[in-house]
Amino acid sequence: MKDKCKAILTKPFFRDYRTLLGLWLILGIVSALAKMHAHNNFLIFRGVFWHVWNRTPLYVAYPDEYWDVNHYGPFFSLVFAPFAVVPEWIGLILWCVSLSLFLYVAIRRSDLTKHQQIFILWFCAHELLTALFMQQFNVAIAAIIVLAFFLIEKERDAEAAFFIVVGTLVKLYGIVGLAFFFFSKHKLRFIVALIVWGAVLFVLPMLISSPEYIIGQYHEWIVCLTEKNGENLDSIAQNISLLGMIHRTTGMTFSDLWLIIPGLAMFAIPYLRLSQYQHQAFRQALLASVLMFVVLFSTGSESSGYIIALVGVVIWYTAVPWQRNGWDIALMIFVFVLSSLSPSDLFPAYLRKEWVQPYALKALPVTLVWLKLCWEMATRDYGLTPKGNS
Repeated sequence: MKDKCKAILTKPFFRDYRTLLGLWLILGIVSALAKMHAHNNFLIFRGVFWHVWNRTPLYVAYPDEYWDVNHYGPFFSLVFAPFAVVPEWIGLILWCVSLSLFLYVAIRRSDLTKHQQIFILWFCAHELLTALFMQQFNVAIAAIIVLAFFLIEKERDAEAAFFIVVGTLVKLYGIVGLAFFFFSKHKLRFIVALIVWGAVLFVLPMLISSPEYIIGQYHEWIVCLTEKNGENLDSIAQNISLLGMIHRTTGMTFSDLWLIIPGLAMFAIPYLRLSQYQHQAFRQALLASVLMFVVLFSTGSESSGYIIALVGVVIWYTAVPWQRNGWDIALMIFVFVLSSLSPSDLFPAYLRKEWVQPYALKALPVTLVWLKLCWEMATRDYGLTPKGNS
């Protein structure tokens, strides 16, 4: 049975980029059509542009337009402008398709091997659909982090800085791109580019509003994010992270710093292995760690954000120069079943409602992968271990 499945999956059709491009385009269109009458996040995003245009507050409720409150930065008004000025239904389709294409192009333009790219595009397709159903910018965040890493690899630091600043000014998550700073061969150029792009993109929304308005809204954004962090702790739809999982499963109340500080230490230890920097597999492993860390250690993590983490999971599995063993394969299956399938109707509803959602168990498989990745990066040789060794 295993050999038959392998034979099917190695057929040219399944390894053809055109097949996957078509699939990802279809997922974008289908998700938009399925949510044509229920697309609250899209309405929030659309409102960001028009509220900036009309110079009305960005971080207050507009119950006549949508439920919930915007949590994106003022710069997002320009990012979303092309999708806000067209009829709503057209904008929704274009937005979902653009998100799908953005991540697809980021993966295709990377230095990942064809095997890695094909694996990501198939493995993450279902998780992409989950994110697209929510019209979430998390798809773009995954693309931004991947692009930032590989642009630095290609010594295109100014372009990498641009994407890092865009991601930061939209949703803050983009700031994790700074984790790749030590891999840059042009650190001064990178720093200067960050400063220049930061200044330019900070003031750019002022062209459709005013300096006073934009500066005031950035201040309100900080206040809004601080308040949202507190709200996330009590929301079953938020804090689907390592932090939330531990709080919910133990029933204990304590500062997240007790988890974040050890997590940061584990994340940072591989940076001490300077001799490993020369190995592409080690650098890609750090990319995988960043993609998972940003989801696992954020109280704002939600189910649709796992498109970011799952890209990291595949890179973890495929980047190493040694042969993956049975336990690693089991982890990948565990990730797909519990982290990817659990929000869908393909997963038993009873388990989802009684166990996965209340205890944020979607984070569990990715947590196990990230912990194993941290151990590998701290102990394994990414340059000398030959293929075939486990």
